[in-house]
Parts: sequence; C-alpha cells; structure tokens
Amino acid sequence: MNLAEGFLSVQAEGTFYVQAVGLRPKVQVSADGSGVVGHAGARLLADLADATGLTAAYSAALRPLRPRGTGHDPGRIGTDLAVMLADGGQAIADLAVLRDQAALFGSVASTPTAWRLLSDVDETVLASLASARAQAREVAWLHAAEHGEGIPAVRAAGRMLPGLVLDLDATLITCHSEKAQAAPTYKGGFGFHPLLCFLANTGEALSGRLRPGNAGANTATDHITVLGQALAQIPDAHRHGTDILIRTDSAGSAKAFLAHVRDLRKRGIRTCFSVGYAITGTVRRAIGAMPDRLWHPALNQDGTLREGADVAELTGMIDLDGYPNGTRVIVRRERPHPGAQLSLFDQDEGRRHQVFLTDTPYSGGGSAQFLEVRHRGHATVEDHIRCGKTTGFGRFPSRDFHVNAAWLELSLAAIDLLAWTHPLLLDGELASAEPKKLRYRLLHVAARLTRGGRRLRLRISATWPWRHELATAFHRLAALPRPVG
Repeated sequence: MNLAEGFLSVQAEGTFYVQAVGLRPKVQVSADGSGVVGHAGARLLADLADATGLTAAYSAALRPLRPRGTGHDPGRIGTDLAVMLADGGQAIADLAVLRDQAALFGSVASTPTAWRLLSDVDETVLASLASARAQAREVAWLHAAEHGEGIPAVRAAGRMLPGLVLDLDATLITCHSEKAQAAPTYKGGFGFHPLLCFLANTGEALSGRLRPGNAGANTATDHITVLGQALAQIPDAHRHGTDILIRTDSAGSAKAFLAHVRDLRKRGIRTCFSVGYAITGTVRRAIGAMPDRLWHPALNQDGTLREGADVAELTGMIDLDGYPNGTRVIVRRERPHPGAQLSLFDQDEGRRHQVFLTDTPYSGGGSAQFLEVRHRGHATVEDHIRCGKTTGFGRFPSRDFHVNAAWLELSLAAIDLLAWTHPLLLDGELASAEPKKLRYRLLHVAARLTRGGRRLRLRISATWPWRHELATAFHRLAALPRPVG
C-alpha cells in the first residue's frame, strides 16, 4: 500500500488487518467566485437590532457625536460593532468581515471611523448607550411575551423560582500591554477587574463596570452602582411588580450593600439577597459546635438528594450585628470532589464548607435545604462570564480607558442580542445554545446572494445540516413588528 494513502493496522488474535484511510478530495482554488457571502447568519443579529429598536435608540444616543449630520450614522456604527462582537470578533479591525460584504450588511464604517466614535464616548454618552439598550430590552421582552415565551423561571430544588434572579460577579481580564488604569491583580496578573451583572433567567448582560485590576472585590460602592444600573435595565412593569433575588459570592456580603438591597423595598422594588459569607474563626467554631442531628441532606437542582452533602442553619450562633434584620446564615458541607482546593479548616474536617447569608424568611418557604440549592445556582454566572469573554470583554482594544469602557458596553449589547435570539428566533437545542455553537452552526454559515423579481435572496446550501433552523429564524425575524418612531 502506498504510504501516502495512509493505513491503520489492527491486531486481533495474532493477525494484522490493514484498513485504508480515505483521502480528502483534491480541490483547485481560485479567487474568482461571485455572489457568495460568509457569516451570513450574522445578518440575523443586525436585523434583530433593528427589530428591537436598538439601532434607532443608539442613533438617538449618539446623535451629539454627529453634529453635521454627515458620514456614517453613529447608531449604525455602534450596532455594527455589537453585531461583530456577537459574531465572535475580537478587535475593531474585525469590522472588515461585515464591511467587505456590503451586499449583505450594507455600508459599514471603516476602522478609523469606528475608532473615532469610541474615542468620543464619555460618561454621559455611555449612560445614554445603556439607556438605549434598556429601551431595546423592553421591546424584546414584549416580542417574547407576544410569542408566548415570556421571561423563563429559574429552577431550584425541583421548583421554579418566582421572579427575576440577578447574579453579580467580578472577573479578571489580562492585558498584555500598557493600558490606562490597568493594574496588578490579586492573582499576580495585570489588567482589569470588571464587575458584571447577568440575568440568570435569560443570560442577558444587564450591566458592567470596568475597573482597574487592583479594584477591591468586596467594594460596596461598586456593587451598589452595578446593581442600580442592572435594575435600570429591567422594564418598569417587571422592576416594580416582580420579586427580584440578588445573588453574589462573598464579595457582596458588605453590610452597606445588603442594607442598600433592603432599602430598595422602600422604592417599591421587591428585592431579597443571597450572598456568600467568609468562613471566619467564629464561623468555624459554630460549624464545629453544630450537632449532627441538625444537619439535613442537601438537594440537587431537581429536588433529589445530593449524595455526600448536608445543610445546616447557623442563625443565632453567629453575631450578625449591623446586617439587615432577618438575615440568616446557612452552611453546606460536602465531601470534596477530586482536585478540589480545600482550606486548612476543610482539610481538618475532611469536608468542603460553603456559607451564605440570605434574608428570605423560613415562613415564605425558605427552608435551609431549598435556600442552599437556590444559592448554589449562582455558579452559572461563571458560564455567562466565560461566554462573555468570547463576546467582547475578554480583551480590550485601546490604551484609552474610556474607549475600553465603551467597548464593554457594546459587548453587553452583543450578549443581549444573542440572548434575545434564543426565545424569539430559535427552537429546540439551539434555543439554549452557547455563543460558540450558534456561531459554528448559524452565524458563520456561507450562502449565495441572488437577485430576482426586485428582491435580494439569501440562498443557504441545501446540504447544510442547520439550514432549516436558520431559514426559520430569518422568517420569524421578518414577522416581528418594527418599532414606530
């Protein structure tokens, strides 16, 4: 056999069998094709931005940056940047993927023009961009309600959580060059330490604050700011008529932040909190003094028993002076999984411990077991951050801090566009797919553009496995009413 064809040898009972490995068909490459476009599915996101009013709202927000009314519409530039980030772009220069396919995406600004727009965005304009995104979110939620989707509930311990769940968490972004306000991080790296808030119900990115790498993790002021920006993103009917659970890790356990969450009730916002709590010496002693009879089996998300895990309540055994009235302390102990990092206390006990605070009363169905599995759901924010880092804020393009802050805001819009795509345009497996899967199956697909009967047609390959899903998404998008005005 010719070695160039490749072979596979398999030994069975002393006999060798040789199986040929097929070659790929040979191709000849030329650069003279016509009518073919790539990233055709990304047009979905551009049209969805129009259908939710995001493009128009961006245009109004950025109008001061276009005093003479000439050149590219700044709102379109902002939308195109958000679409590019949702499609997986990582740098402003990646706008070329859209710009060089004008037949599909229309006129797209040059890289220098996009740079100038971002450099002109100050704190006032940044707030206007966030407000524009909130307007588009209200339209997207109305479209979802009209299609019977609505805002999905979050499941915990076999039952659905009423209302909305907001997850706050910070993450480290490494910078490989000098950038304004980039600083050494607590993990020995260098870069930024943004604080973000996601809506657990849908995966939408409600708010984010770009901070230096040495920003404190448990800064109450930053948590209050980001939470306020997140609440402003929620349509008024939901913000004032729905129970809202605020979840954080131990960085959100500052007394000032929890007092602020409680005070929001005076403004008609029905908030409660579930936040991690540091295991101090006092907490360790309380855990050690807990009788075995007061430990109860922990639960999984589906309500079944969680093997090797127990839950107990430490309320009354720990001084909570200064915390809101009704604050409870709950602890989970669990046999560590292989490779888990344990504290010295955990190593002595042979189990891993996690403690959190909540103000949900027992009388409201807040058993320690239910509240623990509800709080454990906060871990999903790590998935949202991981996906967000592939949708813009995993790297920042400029040495200028204000440009990078604007980039973060546009990346939040990109995450929202992907999140709105799920309930409005997709079914089945793709309706909950992460960005990578959507890009490989829908957004990056190539197609042919043809003209006939005064119409521009996008023709997806008849052999592409997800052609029907993509075509259906375009049809549903076309049926969405466009905002008026």
